Formats: sequence, C-alpha cells, structure tokens
Amino acid sequence: MIEFVKQAACDPNVLAIKQTLYRVGLNSPIVEALMEARMNGKQVAVLVELKARFDEENNIGWARALERAGVHVVYGLVGLKVHAKMCMVVRREAGALVTYTHMGTGNYNAGTARIYTDLGLFTCNAEIGADVADLFNALTGCSRKSGYRRLIVSHGSMGTMRQEIIARIEREVRRQQEFGDGYIAMKLNALVDHDCIMALYRASEAGVGVDLQVRGICCLRPGIPGVSDTITVTSLVGRFLEHSRIYYFRNGRNEEVLLGSADLMPRNLDRRVETLFPVVDPEMREAIVKDILQVHLQDTAIARMLHCDGTYERIRPAPGEEPLNSQDWMLAHRGGWHDDECT
Repeated sequence: MIEFVKQAACDPNVLAIKQTLYRVGLNSPIVEALMEARMNGKQVAVLVELKARFDEENNIGWARALERAGVHVVYGLVGLKVHAKMCMVVRREAGALVTYTHMGTGNYNAGTARIYTDLGLFTCNAEIGADVADLFNALTGCSRKSGYRRLIVSHGSMGTMRQEIIARIEREVRRQQEFGDGYIAMKLNALVDHDCIMALYRASEAGVGVDLQVRGICCLRPGIPGVSDTITVTSLVGRFLEHSRIYYFRNGRNEEVLLGSADLMPRNLDRRVETLFPVVDPEMREAIVKDILQVHLQDTAIARMLHCDGTYERIRPAPGEEPLNSQDWMLAHRGGWHDDECT
C-alpha cells in the first residue's frame, strides 16, 4: 500500500488521489507520499478522522501538515466517525480515465500493519471505483448519496448495512428451507448488535450452519437447544492481533464474500461511516474462503470455543493429530495460497 501511494505521487499520468485516514501512526510514509503528490501538482483530498480514540492529537498534527502542503483536508460528517478504509487513484490511460481503488479491513498504519492481521483489495473494477468516488463526494459535502452499486455502506441515517446483512442471513434461511444447504461464516472483532444476533438465531432455528470467529466481545450464545444448536463461536488470540472482517454466505453455488471495516455493533452500524465490499474474482474468493477463513476456523492451537454459559474452552487437536496454528500456517504459506501444496 505504501508503494502504491508513493508510485502514484510520482506518476505523471496520475491526476488525483483521495484517501481516508483513521489511525496513521507517528511516522507515516503514506502521509509523506500524499504531501509529495500535492507538491507534484496532483489533486489530493484526504479525510482525516479526528475522533480516532487515543489518536486525536496525532491526527490533528497530520491534518495540519497536510493542509500546509496544500492538500484538501476534510473531517467527515457531523455526528459520524469515519471508520471506512479507502484510497482511490485516478490515472489517465490511453485517453481515458481509470480509477484504481484500495479498500481494506485495517488502518493505513505502517506500525500496526506489522502486528495486525488484515485484508485489503486492490481493484480497477469500474463499479467499485464509482462507488468509492460517490462516497468520497458524500463525505466531502459534494453530494448526498444513499444508494451504491457494489458497496454496502453504513452511513448514519442513510446507512443500510444492518438491513443488508440481515437480508443475506434470511436468504440462507430460505436456501436451507428449500435445498438444505444454508451456511454462513463470519470472522469479526465483535458481535453485539441485537438485530443481527436475532437473525442468526432464526437462521439456526431453521437449521442453517453458522460458524463465527469473534475475537472480542460476543453477545450471541451458541449451543442453546432449539435456539442456536447449529452455531459455533470461536475466538483466536495469538502472536498477531486478528483484525480482519470477513462475511461469507454460501448462497447455493453463488457464494458471496464481503470484506470491510465494520463489526456487527450498534456504534459501527449507526454512528460510523463503514464499508463492506465484495470479492468478485472467483479465484480470490475461493482463496479467502479456503485458505484464510476455513483455516482460521480449524485452528487447534490458539483458538478457544465459546459455550452457551459464556465460558471459553481451549480447543485441542484430536489424539494423534498435530495442532494447527492458523497464524503460523499463514506465514508458512504466504504468497502461495490456494496452490495444491497448501491443501
């Protein structure tokens, strides 16, 4: 990501860069690159979230430095914290304008990137690029956008993220009732939202398989007879802080994978600007499901299982089996996910 912004700052064919900054750290090569881009004559707009907890003073300092460099700095919408992670670069190619977009689950912070696990997507998908451009326009006051082509956006009173998640859960219920193959898997930091939890309970009552990996607080209780029999909840705490958010819905043969910045909490869904974005490439989608999500769900080294009484129990490998540490597996297979040798 750092190299992407650095290259864009120096590329004579790049016309504009727009980016959100939530937690950037004390020394930020990305902020330096954005200021260099402005000095090179590019249009640069940056949304700096001043209410990032514990980073308020640091972010104010970076915002002032960006303004002094001539960058167009904005601070989001009144009453909403901008937690979405987005960067877009507009480049002139063969007489046309192409938008390159990065969206992620983690902050543009070189320090935490070394100790957090996160996922990011680089794409030149035109619909995603147009959605990100529309969202930036809404955040900078140029428009009041509510509908998006590909993105799911939590945007205060105009947000539909909760409804979209629940609609996908209910779609799996219908699949289960008609075909018996409903399945949901989620990897997130916290599960607190009442409406989403109730939707997952209804899915379990219908027989939908639900695997959840929730690193932090989880208000859902799995394994309650007649309520959540088909739901498992694990928590994974290891060398790296698990920070990515993955939402998987089997949807028959039309699997859907969403990544993004949002946990299922009222503060994320009602009081923040958050984004979930689809993984549209089939090979990439398969790699995320089989080589990231499922590997983490099968961890028998650093994972713990949540029981219906609210207690956690360490997951142990079966007798005679070697423990699977999902974080070690990811390190050992980096750069080669979904190859035959990984399976």
